[in-house]
Amino acid sequence: MKTPLYQVKAEFFKTLGHPVRIRVLELLSQREHAVAEMLPEVGVEPANLSQQLAVLRRAGLVTTRKEGSSVYYSLTSPRVAELLRVAREILTGVLSDQIQLLEDLTNSADR
Repeated sequence: MKTPLYQVKAEFFKTLGHPVRIRVLELLSQREHAVAEMLPEVGVEPANLSQQLAVLRRAGLVTTRKEGSSVYYSLTSPRVAELLRVAREILTGVLSDQIQLLEDLTNSADR
């Protein structure tokens, strides 16, 4: 039985539904990073970062290469960075609308 596309999409967005994974993808949107470089930027224990990287790897969002004793991560597609950029734009619009509504409410209370 074939899995419906909407279900596959839901699983994809569940993968993105963790703050550490989003932060990792943001970092990798800038450039390739070694795990050791990401640790201070992400602010979690090494085991937690490793676990989150494994989730992203299984989902096919990141890839690895080994250089000496370092493992470097990069995005599998520049479209992932584009998705994060679009999400930021959507959130900026939503929050701008909410700020405007709050300002309208505040101003109407003063009348």
